[in-house]
Amino acid sequence: MTSRLIPAFLALLLSMVFSGGMISSAWAARAKPAKPVELPVTVESLLTQAHDAIGKGDADLAVRLAQSAIVADPARPSSYVALGDIYAQAGQPDYARSFYDEALGIDPAEPNALKAIATLDRDHPEHTARATQ
Repeated sequence: MTSRLIPAFLALLLSMVFSGGMISSAWAARAKPAKPVELPVTVESLLTQAHDAIGKGDADLAVRLAQSAIVADPARPSSYVALGDIYAQAGQPDYARSFYDEALGIDPAEPNALKAIATLDRDHPEHTARATQ
């Protein structure tokens, strides 16, 4: 007789847990909140966040994130290009050019820096004349 009551009791117990009865409330009170997953901070993640910030119009945050990427890996020209892009989008071509030049100092064939400087030369010819003097 007892062996027949155990499955019925378990079924009742499980139905109370999953239906929001008193047992599930007690379990919820004892449950520990899940810890947020901490992803490692990488240069790529910093640059992605910088790109997202500039897309949302937060140029100050974008600059800080791109600067952090440079600090994390100062030998990576793409970080300098990203910071140059942020300054170019913010209407500061002189700052943009200085970071593109830094990227070219690391890799003289950096295609994104070369393309960005060509765009600056086309869009801001007044800054080109000063840069070559």
